[in-house]
Amino acid sequence: MKSTPEKFGEALGRAVKRTAAMMKDNSPQPATAMVRTNMHDVPKVEGLQRKEGWVEMQVQFLIDKKSAGADHVVGWTVLKPGARHERHRHHNCDEFFIVLKGRGMIYTNDGEEPSGEGDVVYSPRGCWHGFNNTSNKDVVLVWGWMGAGSIEASGYEVGPASHAS
Repeated sequence: MKSTPEKFGEALGRAVKRTAAMMKDNSPQPATAMVRTNMHDVPKVEGLQRKEGWVEMQVQFLIDKKSAGADHVVGWTVLKPGARHERHRHHNCDEFFIVLKGRGMIYTNDGEEPSGEGDVVYSPRGCWHGFNNTSNKDVVLVWGWMGAGSIEASGYEVGPASHAS
């Protein structure tokens, strides 16, 4: 039977070997520092195209690969009255959004459904989704992608052109 110090020593030895192996083969290193940002300091994304499904949206990528080395995204979106994010999907990540303020219609695989403050919507990868502000007030969403740290990595695909007019 091994003593507690012997068990501790073996566990420590295994941890050191794993760490050395990770450093040797250039495996991704675990994050070493917390990242903090403030939505007031993050610029709005420029150049979002209507033909790509981004209709009059104000979008901010608060945490992503570029800012934090993360393999996910946390974002903030304001949709003025009439703004919408057309039906779209991501082949490489899941998405959620929380309606913090306002109301409108969410796009689903099967059509549209009403949505409002407090709704939490989860769309697994490959699931069509989107949001249309059909009200006369701003809609505010906080959202995230799990599994992709950028739009390029997400496998973004906008719905059929007939919907994006």
